[in-house]
Amino acid sequence: MNKLLIVGTVAFDSIETPDDKVEKILGGAATFIGISSSLFNINSAIVSVVGGDFPSEYIEMFRKRRIDVASLEIKENGKTFFWAGKYAKNMNERETIKTEVNVLADFNPVVPENYRSPNVIVLGNLDPIVQLKLMEQIHKSPTITILDTMNFWMDNTMKNLKKIISKVDLICINDEEVIQLSGLDSLIEGAKEILKMGPDFIIVKRGSLGSVLINQSNVFECPAFPVKKVKDPTGAGDSFAGGLAGYLTKVNSSSFDEIKNAVIYATATASFSVEGFGINGIEKIQYSDIVKRADFINKLL
Repeated sequence: MNKLLIVGTVAFDSIETPDDKVEKILGGAATFIGISSSLFNINSAIVSVVGGDFPSEYIEMFRKRRIDVASLEIKENGKTFFWAGKYAKNMNERETIKTEVNVLADFNPVVPENYRSPNVIVLGNLDPIVQLKLMEQIHKSPTITILDTMNFWMDNTMKNLKKIISKVDLICINDEEVIQLSGLDSLIEGAKEILKMGPDFIIVKRGSLGSVLINQSNVFECPAFPVKKVKDPTGAGDSFAGGLAGYLTKVNSSSFDEIKNAVIYATATASFSVEGFGINGIEKIQYSDIVKRADFINKLL
């Protein structure tokens, strides 16, 4: 069975929206990517770190989903990464209330031996230095390597970010980050400028406007799935990355046509994520549920 390697945070989140508030629930990029990609009936491994305060039942949940946790390091005397945020009324803007880096401060990723030649790699939103350290341990080039990053790393570690961008096949960022990274005001021209940095593909995430897949000769626009009510957008981007990676691991392809299909399935996956707090939106669904929403999105094209 095809293999997916994931590096990213496994964390606790406290989230406040205009309608509700939850304290210290399971979150983190690797968590959302791992759970959402597991719906595609693949084998995966998470490379991350948690503290001694991390509940064993969460680790067991990963195992039940065929997620290898041999490289989920547990620092018994440390605390798990924690983030608290508050969403504005429109749910498009959020304020970070608190970030406690904790055990992530000196995280040194170690790739399991049986995942050093994976089919797909997802570098979840994380310090580019950690992403670079992980890539140094890969024996054989995967079918596709996906990078998800954000403006924080553009502001603080641009040199290392550009190093990791040069080593990946596909980068996922939002429209504002395209402008910041490229230095150009045009979304399409900015995306093509980023392609010159090394990747073959870029996916521009545009929230309720959907997403755009771009390479040097093609552009594909995918609409968002019309969700009735957004409860929590926190894991949407990571669930998108998980759906994308899950589909591409399943088909083991990096062609433009298959990445187009993957974007549709990723959009469908992310639409479930926003319907519940934390992992609740994606935890209880099946692959068949994603297929139904992907079919609906196809009809909108």
